[in-house]
Formats: sequence, C-alpha cells, structure tokens
Amino acid sequence: MSRTPLEGERYAEGSLRITELARAYERGETTPAELVEVIAARIALRGDDGVWISLDLDRARADAAALGDTPDPALPLWGIPFAVKDNIDVAGWPTTAACPAFAYDATESATAVRLLVDAGAILIGKTNLDQFATGLNGTRSPYGIPTAVADGDMISGGSSSGSAVAVAAGLVSFALGTDTAGSGRVPAAFNGIVGWKPSRGLVSTAGVVPACRSLDCVSVFAGNVADAVLVGQSISAPDPRDPWSRSLPSPTVATPVALAGLRVGFPDPDSLQISEDHGYGAGWAAALDDVRAAGAELVPLDLSEFFEAGRLLYEGPWLAERLSAVSDFLAGEPDAVLPVIRQVVEGGSGFSAVDAFRAISRLEELRSSTRRTLGNVDVLLTPTAPTTFTVAEMREDPIGRNGVLGLYTTYGNLLDLAAIAVPAPAPHPSRPFGVSLVGVSGSDASLASVAAALEQIWNTDAAPVPLVSPPALPIAVVGAHLAGMPLHGQLTERSARLRTRTVTAPEYRFVALDTAPPKPGLVRVGEGGVAVEVEVWEIPQEHVGTFLAGIHEPLGLGSIRLADGSRVHGFLCEEIDAREAPDIGAFGGWRAYVADQATRN
Repeated sequence: MSRTPLEGERYAEGSLRITELARAYERGETTPAELVEVIAARIALRGDDGVWISLDLDRARADAAALGDTPDPALPLWGIPFAVKDNIDVAGWPTTAACPAFAYDATESATAVRLLVDAGAILIGKTNLDQFATGLNGTRSPYGIPTAVADGDMISGGSSSGSAVAVAAGLVSFALGTDTAGSGRVPAAFNGIVGWKPSRGLVSTAGVVPACRSLDCVSVFAGNVADAVLVGQSISAPDPRDPWSRSLPSPTVATPVALAGLRVGFPDPDSLQISEDHGYGAGWAAALDDVRAAGAELVPLDLSEFFEAGRLLYEGPWLAERLSAVSDFLAGEPDAVLPVIRQVVEGGSGFSAVDAFRAISRLEELRSSTRRTLGNVDVLLTPTAPTTFTVAEMREDPIGRNGVLGLYTTYGNLLDLAAIAVPAPAPHPSRPFGVSLVGVSGSDASLASVAAALEQIWNTDAAPVPLVSPPALPIAVVGAHLAGMPLHGQLTERSARLRTRTVTAPEYRFVALDTAPPKPGLVRVGEGGVAVEVEVWEIPQEHVGTFLAGIHEPLGLGSIRLADGSRVHGFLCEEIDAREAPDIGAFGGWRAYVADQATRN
C-alpha cells in the first residue's frame, strides 16, 4: 500500500546546489516549504554543532510559504536557502558579533541581505564567528566551536566559521561571511567549498559590524563556483549607504576558461611556505602539476612584498583601526570580550598617527610594486592556507598559530586584490586542501572563469553534499574515544560525526580502569551517582558493526541516560569489574582526570 510522502521527504536526499535545486523546483520535485522542513531535519540531526547563533525556522517557513510553489523567473534566487554571519544585520534579528553583551536588535538589513531577500532567497539563520570577526581559526566564540565537517577534531577556520560549515554540511545553499584578513577563504579551504572574496567596494558593507572598515568585504561561501558567481551577481552594486562602495565590474557567468597558454604565477621556492603535515605539501605539488598539464605556463614569483603588506594588518597601525571599531564597547565592558580578542585588539593602542602615515606611505609603495608583479601573469595561484590545526593545537597557541593561517590571505585587501578560494584534490580524505586565485581589483569575473576551469579539471563539484546524512547510530563516549584521545580515530575513520557534547544524568559511578590504553568505566547506580561529561557521535550504520566488534570487556554497549532525560547507546562497564577501581567521579569527566594525572606524573 502506497503512502503520501511526509513533508520534505521527497527531497530528503537532494542537493542544495543552486542550479540543481532550481531544476528540482521547476520539475515539481519539491517546494520551498518542503525544503525548509528538510533543512530543519538536517539541522536537528547535527545537534549542537556550534554553527548557529540565531535560528528562526518558523520565520523561514513563513517566507517559504509566501513564495508559493511556482518558481518566479524574475527572482534569480527563488527559494534558495542561505545563512548570514552574525556580524551582518538582518532586520528584526539580533546582531551579536559573537559577543552577547554587544548584541543589539537590527532595525534594517544590511544591503547585501536585502538584495538577497529581494532576489527570492530564504534566510535560515545567523551563524557563529570568531568574536568581532577577529581570527582565522573558528575557536574564538562563546557560542561554541564549529569544527571542520570532515573531522571534528580539526578547526573549521574563521572568522566566518559557522557560515562555511553551514554550506559544507548541506544546511544551506550559500552563506554570507566577511573577509578582512582571509575569513572568507580559509574556512572554505578547511571545509572543501568555494569562498569568494570580492574586490573591495564591489559588495556593500553597509550594515556590517566593522572589523577594519577600510578593508572589510562581504564574502560568499558556496558549493561551487557557479553558485558563488550567481550570488555575487545579486549583491554586487554601488551603494550610497556605504562610503567605501565602488563601481566595479560584476562577476559574470562562470564559464571555464582554457588554461592552455595562461600565465599562472605561483610562489617561488623562497616564498613558498607549506606544511607537509595533513598532505598539504603533496596536495600543492599535485595542483601545480595539474595546472601545468592543462597547458598553463607556470611563472615563479617572489611574494616577499605581498607578505610584508600582510604583516601590516596585525603588526601595523591597521590594528588601531580594528581597535577603533570596538574601543567604546571595550572601555565600558572589557570583561565581556574574550581575553584573546582583547589581547589582539588592544595592541592597536600602541600606534601613533606618525606610525599610521608611515605605514600608509609604505603600503602605497607595496601596492605599486606588487601590481607590477601581477602584471607579468594572468593570475596568481597560491595555497589558501599553509597548514591546518586541531582545536587542541589552536588552543595551545591561539595567536601564533592563527597568524600562520593567514600567510596567503592577509595581504589581499591591503593590496586591493580580488580572490576566490576553491577546493583541490586532497591527499588526506579528512583534511580538505584548497588553493586561491588572486588578481587585481576588478578582476572578479576572470578569476571566476579560471576557478571554474580548475573545478572542471579536478571534478571537485562531482559529489554534492546531501541534505540529510545517511542513517546513523548515536553512541555516547566518555573516555578513550573522546575527541583528541587515543582511540578517537576509530570514530573518524568510520566517518562518525559529532552530534553534541553534554553530560549524563546524575546517576552514574565513574571509575578508572586498569587497561591499555587507559579507559574509564561508567556504571549506573541511580541515586547518589554523578553526572559525567560525554560526547555523542553518530556512526553511519554501515560502519556500526566493525566499531562494535572492537569493544572488549569489561566494557559493553548499553543505554545511557543524558541530562535532558533522553537515552542513547553508549559504553557501560560491568559492575563486578568496577568494584575495586578508583572512583574518579569528582573530576566530572575523563579529560579532567587525564589532565590531573599528567600534572602528577
């Protein structure tokens, strides 16, 4: 007996690529109202992933219903779901810049948001970011940490962390970010998607909380080059609300250009800095080989002056411009700002007006010189980032390692350049690798054409992310399988995804077992027990069997009750094996216990 598909079910496995979604609408395979339900299910499935600061699915439902079921050819983004970084105003929504005490209710939408809504796009929510858009790593937010989609141990990149993950995880078709130092490109590279940083002034920044007002750009994250260009066409226009707005050529249809005969600049041996970790060095070498094989002429370039310009952003008086954006708030509520953000921004107080004018003069010299360098080639090709880090590594050195990430991006806006970041084949499947195409201001259209050609060569748009993950079994882990612990690889190698970090109900005894590697034991005792920190990971059903086969006594799979009363499968210990084991419940979790033992040893 047949049944009527549930709302949204018809398109549950469908792609969110704009062109494919538009075709699905035209064929009647789904409607905007159905799609919002699919997205709601996808968001719920991921759980507390740190992506969102504000969600209003009821509003999205109302907007979708208002569009109806019949596509409107006058609206180029009809029914296309998107997200907005939460330093960009949306009328009727709070803007936080990832600082709760800074939050205000926007009464008017940023120009870019208004243009997208006018084009028929549906706003799903506002995304997490490094506080005040200060950072390239994605770990600097009180709203949680959105980790890389391919490996929950790895940083997602920032500051537009939530926007990049929302696109890469198939929650929206595209998302707006901002890019001052690389925030629209580094997260794209770490999540295997496209990040377009337009020429300064091409897209209005009216309604954006400034980081460095003279350098800020609104950027676009998308699943492929064509989608990024389509969004770019909708938001590229001079804006009298933005004094930094300029009339520049808008990106056109992303038709791949022939690479044969194209002069492609790349970092010469003295300029190239790239880690062999995570397969980045091999990925870069392979990318150059592919470009050469396509008939392009590779031209080594000295990028030392590009790097000098980039250092001005955080080592020069542009840091004072960043301070000026938040100085009043910082003076009134210094404790509301994360310590690492405060440390970075307050560095701007050490520069004088003399320093500023000297730097402006030097920057003009660098702009002139680097423009001549770029005049020798058709496009500059670089790695988007020289390496990546785990969340734990970033926390160990939050300023130094953040600086490493921006080597190939921080000079972009200072030198008045355009750029687009695209994924390249990655030697390590859980470590996406990306490259960036860079050109002079106004070259956005030609950069998109070259990017589309690389996308075609590498077939990086061949496997769109489905809206809903395959069937998976949620399993709570409390010890050696936690992120960063010795057995965590047994989860990531099975493509497990983190659903949430939480605690059990306060009804368990928690002990340290005598095993190798060291593991804890969780025993349900009821009244008198403690709450224990857990991570809930979703293991695709096809991998559950092999994972469970690796569980050895005294541990076994059972049902664990979480603090909210829900139950999930998880590791439990047989009571007989826990009787003589030392009780470590006072630590509240395995990480705290391990850290304590490390200090004792």
